[in-house]
Amino acid sequence: MNGNENQTIHKGGCDSAAWGRRVIFGLTLVLATSLSFGQGSTTSGGNQGPAGSRHGKMTPELQSLADLSPGTPIANQNVRVIVQFKQTPQQHHFDKVQAWGGRMSARLGLVKGGAFSLPVSALSALANDDEVAFIAPDHQLNAADDLTSAAVNLSAARSAGLGTWGMGIGVAVIDSGINDNHDDLRNSVSQSRVVYHQDFTGTTTYSGTTQVWDTYGHGTHVAGILAGDGTDSGGQGSAMTGIAYGVNLVDLRVLDKNGAGTDSQVIAAIQKAIALKSTYNIRVINLSLGRPVYTNYADDPLCQAVEQAWNAGITVVVAAGNYGRLSVSGSNGYGTVTAPGNDPLVLTVGAMKTMNTATRTDDQIASYSSKGPTTYDHVVKPDIVAPGNLVSSTISPASTLATLYPGNRVKGTANNNYDYFILSGTSMATPVVSGTVAMLLQKDSTLTPDQIKARLMKTAYKTFPNSSVSTDPTTGQTYTSFYDLFTVGSGYLDIAAALANTDKAPATVGSALSPAAVRNSNGTVSLVNGNSVIWGNSVIWGNSVIWGNSVIWGSNVSGNSVIWGNTSTTAATSVVWGNGSLDGCSVIWGSSNVNASSVIWGSSSDVNQAFSADASDE
Repeated sequence: MNGNENQTIHKGGCDSAAWGRRVIFGLTLVLATSLSFGQGSTTSGGNQGPAGSRHGKMTPELQSLADLSPGTPIANQNVRVIVQFKQTPQQHHFDKVQAWGGRMSARLGLVKGGAFSLPVSALSALANDDEVAFIAPDHQLNAADDLTSAAVNLSAARSAGLGTWGMGIGVAVIDSGINDNHDDLRNSVSQSRVVYHQDFTGTTTYSGTTQVWDTYGHGTHVAGILAGDGTDSGGQGSAMTGIAYGVNLVDLRVLDKNGAGTDSQVIAAIQKAIALKSTYNIRVINLSLGRPVYTNYADDPLCQAVEQAWNAGITVVVAAGNYGRLSVSGSNGYGTVTAPGNDPLVLTVGAMKTMNTATRTDDQIASYSSKGPTTYDHVVKPDIVAPGNLVSSTISPASTLATLYPGNRVKGTANNNYDYFILSGTSMATPVVSGTVAMLLQKDSTLTPDQIKARLMKTAYKTFPNSSVSTDPTTGQTYTSFYDLFTVGSGYLDIAAALANTDKAPATVGSALSPAAVRNSNGTVSLVNGNSVIWGNSVIWGNSVIWGNSVIWGSNVSGNSVIWGNTSTTAATSVVWGNGSLDGCSVIWGSSNVNASSVIWGSSSDVNQAFSADASDE
């Protein structure tokens, strides 16, 4: 894919993972405007805020609604929720919710639940039911080159005879759909490589008698980065060739013409991908989308769904989000990784800029790329970074994005038509990694998701500057990025190194779980072992004959070392987190007066301001 760093790009309407201009909470209007989000505890494992402590079966924002509702007009308003039960639900479970006025929109057996529209007045009673495990909002979420290939060492891999193209591997793209009329997504006999379509949005559109699968334009762009063969730009090996152009694509549409969808739609799509795994050999799910984190990952049904896919042997690759410019009280964009990229099992991807050169030595982190640690759980994210800036890929011609931003169209060389389109974001970096996963699986189909994640992290390129500064040409505002664990993860994707490597981590689920981080009493931050065996002296992350010394995180970071604070190898706390009673460190790690979720995600004015310029320094 070709990235032109000097081109002006118009991105105002893109999604949260591809640009995230809108933060839509997906409940009722009163919930989005009247409540302070996330007032519960930031302690992992329970939503036990002042109100939630009575039964702990709903997220803080739902508990706040329930507390406000008795005798008020709010009581009669409906809220979209996902109700989970303690056992796989039968019809009588659903009947019980419907008896409280709930209207079902989807059965979600994957997370032992269902999606409902439910009166606010029924929340407390339902939460007190012994058969109900948890109630969460059905949040709305948005869709979070030659230079790309060079940056991730793809051409070097193929030159060395390591090149595979993902032949026979199925990749489920859960997005806005895929327009399979594009020549780059067809095989040598003009058959579509999109082997399955399903629309979960309920907004089917037709052009004559032909169904239009991508009315927004995001999913087609993602599919081209992952699997386009460059037909309309000169064929395989041309500037527009994708990463793994031999894969079969499974199109599961969850985003409408405006790039918006809901948790329940994504969960239903993940459920379908698991069901179709053996039929289409689905080994990878690409999720270039996300939404803010409102609760612990263990309580979040969206995170539970991606974990089920991981448990089923499918590597789930997720965009980190584009909130890296969101700086609340000096937080400098930390703590902004979106769900489900906050889940410690999945492979979460941040975005780099190629700086319009073929060499990766001058590449920089994109200032908009979301940073860890994750809200509530403080999981170390992202896991890896990849090129995602000003990427040209396949266009869905009559889509919303193509219509709104005609200046982003790019002509192909084969027929001089506008066959390509430019987008930026962690959404674009994610399919680069997904394509690489498919290549690894073609080479060795026995690899498990944890083995793939560990290998990609181990072999990632780890040479970075201490910091870089980018300037928004529209506003003149500057953004300073530090190349720490919470910004670049384990490093920059290196396809050649990953394909050349033959080490295997343990195959068990969770052996490559992303660690949590803890703030020490002296203000520094360290990795924690917790209940996992992977941190400390394990075969993956510690000192072992397989992985060597600190190879995952580089020479400056090992399993038990200080990874943040005032040391010679990390950025100074005062520089990054800021100072004051409500400083950036308090925002991220929480205190008696500060809740990270409510501060970071609950200030819509700050969010809107952060994305008004749409990160145009790239």
